[in-house]
Amino acid sequence: MNIFGWLNDQVLRMQWLSDLVTAGVAAVGLDPTSRVGSVQFFVYDVIKIFILLSVLIFAISWIQSFFPPERTRRILGGRSGLWANTLAALLGTITPFCSCSSIPIFIGFTAAGLPLAITFSFLISSPLVDLASVILLASIFNWSIALAYVAVGLVVAIVGGTLIGRAGMEDQVAAFVRTVPVQDNDHALTRGERLAFARAQVVEIIHRVWPYVLIGVGIGAAIHNWVPAEIITALLGQDNWWSVPLATLIGIPMYADIFGTLPIAEALVGKGVGLGTVLAFMMAVTALSLPSIIMLKRVVSIRLLMLFLAVVTGGILGIGVLFNAITPWFI
Repeated sequence: MNIFGWLNDQVLRMQWLSDLVTAGVAAVGLDPTSRVGSVQFFVYDVIKIFILLSVLIFAISWIQSFFPPERTRRILGGRSGLWANTLAALLGTITPFCSCSSIPIFIGFTAAGLPLAITFSFLISSPLVDLASVILLASIFNWSIALAYVAVGLVVAIVGGTLIGRAGMEDQVAAFVRTVPVQDNDHALTRGERLAFARAQVVEIIHRVWPYVLIGVGIGAAIHNWVPAEIITALLGQDNWWSVPLATLIGIPMYADIFGTLPIAEALVGKGVGLGTVLAFMMAVTALSLPSIIMLKRVVSIRLLMLFLAVVTGGILGIGVLFNAITPWFI
């Protein structure tokens, strides 16, 4: 346990980096405990997140190279029921896509004839939960919170896909989606090709998310060092019945990967916001972002879109309220 604790602190949380940045900030005459000390929060979190992201995306992309969309489609093809939805949600966790990037995969799966229940479980899970987010959550909070987030994310994806599938709305998908050509160029990659793919994914994803990481860390630093805890508690304190709905509404207009929301979540928890409220915010940003809703509207009817929003929003609200009630178990 001592070895595990040391690895968790020094490798995941990078305590050595925090100490180094704190010493550097103090060396230039800034007090790390003052408001100006938000520089320490910003520099430390930015460096830590990018180091972890680079390593994790490379490793996860190597795994993902064994599950291209064509192979994933074949794995899911011919399956139905709760097991199929669970499998789709689990496969979504190894695809590091944002909500907008997941929609072309959703179109490809639907064009290949997969049931809506399966495609929506994948669509919900892919941006909401991925392996990198588990490690990053553990590095910022602890393993209990990280595993709890993954569990509730999978529940939302599985239950959401199941409910949408049972609504019988297969005819509510745009006609052009059914006629999209399905590519089937799955072939075994060589070791060199897998390495090249993993490197390319690191570059592509870092290029895509770096603005959101900087914005997220900046907002987190401002909350951490500049916004009084009393104000945060008055708005989002877990004793307020409106905290979870408000956090969800705040998250929907935003567009960011989970990596950009983590520093904000860290700062909110530090100010006393309930775990359920923070989870609701993170899930709303990643699964219900406004750009993804606009893109999804182009391929499904308004009825199906409203059902998707109602199911996912209901799941997020329920999970937020539940976790606020059990926050002491995790913090």
